[in-house]
Amino acid sequence: MTTNSLRAVTIVPPQGPLYGRVTPPGSKSITNRALLLAALAKGRSVLTGALKSKDTILMSAALRQMGVEVNEPNETTFEVISSGRLKAPGKPLFLGNAGTAVRFLTAAAATVDGAVIVDGDEHMRKRPIAPLVAALRSLGIVANAPTDCPPVTIQGRGSFGSGRVEIDAGLSSQYVSALLMAAPLGDGPIEIALTGPDIGARGYVNLTVAAMKAFGAEVDQKDEATWFVLPTGYHATDFAIEPDASAATYLWAASALTGGDIDLGVPMEAFTQPDAEAARYISMFPNLPPVIDGSQMQDAVPTLAVLAAFNKTPVRFVGISNLRVKECDRISAVATELSRIRPGLGTEEGDDLVVASDPSLAGQTLPADIETYADHRIAMSFALAGLKINGITILDPDCVGKTYPGYWDALRSLKVDVKPA
Repeated sequence: MTTNSLRAVTIVPPQGPLYGRVTPPGSKSITNRALLLAALAKGRSVLTGALKSKDTILMSAALRQMGVEVNEPNETTFEVISSGRLKAPGKPLFLGNAGTAVRFLTAAAATVDGAVIVDGDEHMRKRPIAPLVAALRSLGIVANAPTDCPPVTIQGRGSFGSGRVEIDAGLSSQYVSALLMAAPLGDGPIEIALTGPDIGARGYVNLTVAAMKAFGAEVDQKDEATWFVLPTGYHATDFAIEPDASAATYLWAASALTGGDIDLGVPMEAFTQPDAEAARYISMFPNLPPVIDGSQMQDAVPTLAVLAAFNKTPVRFVGISNLRVKECDRISAVATELSRIRPGLGTEEGDDLVVASDPSLAGQTLPADIETYADHRIAMSFALAGLKINGITILDPDCVGKTYPGYWDALRSLKVDVKPA
């Protein structure tokens, strides 16, 4: 049974610990990076262990619009065949609410000979992109986003220019990654520099650089705020994608909450993605620290916040202001939905999220219809509350298809009763 077209699902708390093996899907972050790099590389690249979800399907469809052959020989593989250059699409690129795809393609579009419009759904049209547009303009690239959010119109000129470009990455590290991945297609070397010390989830930039090097780019990080990229272009390669650490956090938390042991097939230390840092905190449950800095593991914060609801002592999440410009305002959403379960369970204090932990919640019946705000991470994290509390219903369960289409089936495979509501 799948959740297709279901309005809601109710989680029935299991009677004991969860045991079993669940393999998380491939990393969304790495898959979308690898798809773009393979499209910018001349030849045939095979991407194995890839994620097939709404975000990566939208990215691959956009690349096809730009003249790249993208085949899907099986459920976890993309075959990408490219001339090494993107072509101007015949119509705007529609990328839903896929932030990685929008930001990455906005920069890559500058290497096209012609105009490209990068657009998304009503949620994406509220997500800021002005810092990236400003950086492109400083390279002499014509780019416009009248609302400072998508749609963005880029007048590509066939290359990415050269010289120094400065970027304010306080809102998102994806701006830096977008510039980095396009830079090898420049006319000369490009230096990318941060305008300030703040950068959202720096570890994702490290993922970008590692993927670029696998496809033949030469990138030198001169210091904490500066990268130097040579105009090497890219060469096709076969590339293996590791499982998604953000998805793994739900399974690690499910183990901790129920006292079980879920085998992911990959040890915690094998993950290179920033959200894997959440495993260290999850291992402390039910003695999470009073303050958790979520700045470098942003997508794991909703998971940790729901886990914190059952902690022995309250938990404050700091360094998470960027969560306000994700698929939804996740600080507000998590606080609101926690307090839907029990008034005052989650509160906002400035840009901090405070969870008034209460271990006695476990075993109670507290009927709550959880709004998900079309945000996959809200749906998946609040399903964890249903492992301990009777009456938790998740609205719009299909939104998990953005990054983890098999999430509900994964819970069922662990003998969790996920019922149509």
